[in-house]
Amino acid sequence: MANVVDQDQQWLLNCLSATLDPNPEVRCFAETSLDQASRQPGFGSALSKVAANKELALVKRHWQEGEESFEPPIVSNEEKEIIRRMLLLALDDPHRKICTAIGMAVASIALYDWPELWPDLLPFLLNLINNQINLNGVHGAMRCLVLLSADLDDKMVPTLIPALFPSLLTIVSSTQIYDTNIRTKALSIVYSCTSMLGTISGVYKAETSSLIVPLLKPWMDQFSYILEIPVQSENPDDWSIRMEVLKCLNQFIQNFSSLINSEFQVVLGPLWNTFVSSLRLYEQASIEGAEDSYEGRYDSDGSEKSLDSFVIQLFELLLTIVGNPRLGKVVVANVKELVYCTIAFLQMTEQQVHTWSVDANQFIADEEDGTYSCRISGVLLLEEVVNSFDGDGYLAIIDAAQKWYAESQTRKVAGSPNWWRIREATLFALSSLSEQLSETEETGFETNSLKQLLEQMVTEDSLIGPLEHPFLYARIFTSVAKFSSLISSAILEHFLYSAMKVITMDVPPPVKVGACRALSQLLPEAKSELVQSQLLGLFSSLTDLLNHASDEALHMVLETLIVAVKAGHESSALVEHVISPVILNVWASHVSDPFISIDALEVLEAIKSIPGCIHPLVSRIFPYVGPILNKPQEQADGLVAGSLDLVTMLLKASILTWKHDFLCICKNAPADVVKAIYDVSFNAIIRIILQSDDHSEIQNATECLSAFISGARQEILAWGSDSGSTMRSLLDIASRLLDPKLESSGSLFVGSYILQLILHLPTQMAVHIRDLVAALVRRMQSAQIAALRSSLLVVFARLVHMSVPNVGQFMDLLISIPAEGHDNSFTYLMSEWTKQQSEIQGAYQIKVTTSALALLLTSRHNELAKIHVQGHLIKSGVGITTRSKAKSAPDQWVMLPLPTKIVALLADVLTEIQEQVLAAADEDSDWEEVQAEATEKDKEFLYSLSTSASGKPTYEHLEAMAKVFNEDHDDQYEDDILSVADPLNQINLSNYLVDFFVNFSQSDRQLLDHICESLTQSQRNAVQMVLKR
Repeated sequence: MANVVDQDQQWLLNCLSATLDPNPEVRCFAETSLDQASRQPGFGSALSKVAANKELALVKRHWQEGEESFEPPIVSNEEKEIIRRMLLLALDDPHRKICTAIGMAVASIALYDWPELWPDLLPFLLNLINNQINLNGVHGAMRCLVLLSADLDDKMVPTLIPALFPSLLTIVSSTQIYDTNIRTKALSIVYSCTSMLGTISGVYKAETSSLIVPLLKPWMDQFSYILEIPVQSENPDDWSIRMEVLKCLNQFIQNFSSLINSEFQVVLGPLWNTFVSSLRLYEQASIEGAEDSYEGRYDSDGSEKSLDSFVIQLFELLLTIVGNPRLGKVVVANVKELVYCTIAFLQMTEQQVHTWSVDANQFIADEEDGTYSCRISGVLLLEEVVNSFDGDGYLAIIDAAQKWYAESQTRKVAGSPNWWRIREATLFALSSLSEQLSETEETGFETNSLKQLLEQMVTEDSLIGPLEHPFLYARIFTSVAKFSSLISSAILEHFLYSAMKVITMDVPPPVKVGACRALSQLLPEAKSELVQSQLLGLFSSLTDLLNHASDEALHMVLETLIVAVKAGHESSALVEHVISPVILNVWASHVSDPFISIDALEVLEAIKSIPGCIHPLVSRIFPYVGPILNKPQEQADGLVAGSLDLVTMLLKASILTWKHDFLCICKNAPADVVKAIYDVSFNAIIRIILQSDDHSEIQNATECLSAFISGARQEILAWGSDSGSTMRSLLDIASRLLDPKLESSGSLFVGSYILQLILHLPTQMAVHIRDLVAALVRRMQSAQIAALRSSLLVVFARLVHMSVPNVGQFMDLLISIPAEGHDNSFTYLMSEWTKQQSEIQGAYQIKVTTSALALLLTSRHNELAKIHVQGHLIKSGVGITTRSKAKSAPDQWVMLPLPTKIVALLADVLTEIQEQVLAAADEDSDWEEVQAEATEKDKEFLYSLSTSASGKPTYEHLEAMAKVFNEDHDDQYEDDILSVADPLNQINLSNYLVDFFVNFSQSDRQLLDHICESLTQSQRNAVQMVLKR
């Protein structure tokens, strides 16, 4: 019988294929055969089985011209009609998988044809779902509607909801007729439709409101009925339908909270019943492992049906309610009960205990990466409680923690083997909220009760020892680290000492994980004498851990080592010979892993920064790295690029981070070190750039060469056998990196390289300036990466500065150089520069390019007024911009004279400052980090500026200016460590812009006023604020 079925399917497949034959006689015969076969019993089932494999491909490839996946020939309208009709007839197939395949085909076709070309689709489906006798037909129609509703657009939803929702409501409410599976599908359709309604509600507010208001009461009543009954352990299908209810409620609240407020009360009680009964079941099934939690189980449609997924969805809904300004007021009165139960959900499950006990790597990954779980979802809810309810939320957290602490004590005395779980969950909750809870102290809220609770818990639990309850012991370490600003120094020192001792002991992996986290947090502030006494044992144990760690654990241990090396200060030099070989081995073994190799490099960089360590480190590295760079073709993937990174690290200036995040830059690498590295690797690096096709190798070699020039400067020409030959090599590098034929990725760091050449070898580069400018223009025109174009613009900006006081002559040079598709290079450069300026990042880059634009305008060159560049976007209409609309009506831009655009860009800088100041007035900001020395210089100016314009305190304006352009030291060296040698990095951009506008006004007020007429109101306000000081 099976063979007969296979033959029937093959015949049917041949007929379907023949309907696409270019021969009209073949097509006609196939269509007639299909029409006759459609009248025979079993045709629908046979077609269903074929559709499971072929129909979707037919729809995707041949149904709609213009689609990306379309392949000719197109299915004719007559053939489409036959296929649509036959598919609908097969929707009641009793085989669920076949029915699903048919539903997918129907839904795919509906995206193209419904409702205009397939008007009978919805009536047919409605007839099926309303036919209570043919439950197979109901299931098929519902499956089809589930798929269809997932791909609705703003045109379909208003048509579908009024016709479909009454039938869906009947299905959901008819528990005696329809099984839970069908009722769950009905709710899934409700969810998809309300999601789309929410998406379009911003544009069509009145229309969506008129659709949703009649639905609220009947659906809220149904949601209430489903949630009222306590959650049952033996019925996972009940979890699935409740999950769909929760998802629907989430959509209603997110998108229509103003409409749902009065109807929401009926759901609150049942929702709380579901929450509480879920906790009881979760404790039995997941935490204690006494019931089946259906972990990793899926229903017939592929949807997860585990208890975990249900609880996570419950948390997501509660988070939405708490964060909603209207509905949050309803639950705030019971927030203590909500927090109390939520913490109970955070207990480690039996499965987690088992997995994390044998796999420390998984433990670290789940903790640090925020893996999708009940623990993480519960913490997110607690964070929202604190953020939304302020003092009430804080008190609720402390109250729940105190109660659970007392309850855990009771369980401990009673001999419960699991008493530690709730204690660990309480500490986990508090430490996860450490940032929010610590901020309450800054706002004047009393934190003494939190301090007392924490100290009591960690002090008592530290007595249990690391072997008895390792996860609780590990949590103590992380909690102490998280609350180091709150806990007394004596307790901190005790746990720092304990962490250093535990690292050396044979204890379960989770305990060592906790100890590493504590060390990473506590070592930077530790007393030197405490660290020194344990230093040797600490380094020995950490390096031993490296030999046995993998992946996430390796990353964590390396981070701990970085902190330990820095905390050891000069004493770390004593163990350089112990640490460096191990780290180099880790680096070499994981050179292709960017995360591990970067961590290893950071450890080596910390060692390098210790006085007396760079020479032995270099002597240890170069016998290994030298042969790699000299024979790059023989190396494993990633080893050459990684070795270049290693060399660059040695060449760069050392940076020490002292307390209070104040960065202090040390001197460059010693000259003899740079010379030793030069002797071993310089020529090899030149060859790699000139010969390699590997873009990562070219990039890293370019950075390395830039570091060479920055460190050696003019001496680099004297070190070679022939200074002229060395200079030719450097120019050959520039030529290759600026070659338009080289892919943009390979040239990515050429901007920084050229900057080093013109900064440190200006005399040698001066004779090549015309060729350099022409090559820069060609490279910029061929660049496919915005970051590359931006870096080249910085080079042009630096050349503008170097041409002072003869900026006009540099502009004449640009005008004399042709540029493909433009009048000259200057015209092209300014069109690109003015488009890219707002995208340029980095404090140094912004200073150089912004001030260079001001210099160009100050030159008053005649060519400036002749050039028009892209201004602001012309808004072409209202409503949602679809892909088809974007194709038919591409963006249009106002064209502005170049001087006007430059003034607009400079005014945007001032506008941004004003916006930052207003934001600072509304909420705490990061302005406090600004270096006081930089701010004092401008107090007088900002005082006059603020009193005449906005009345804001002078200090806020100054802080805003400094923050916007990173005039503090925090990230100058991180973003572009090679830029620090440039004196332009010391520009105070606030002073510079003020002086520019004042001088411009004094020299040609009429022109400035004329330009300002074309600016936006905010830009004009910013300029006037400066001029009225």
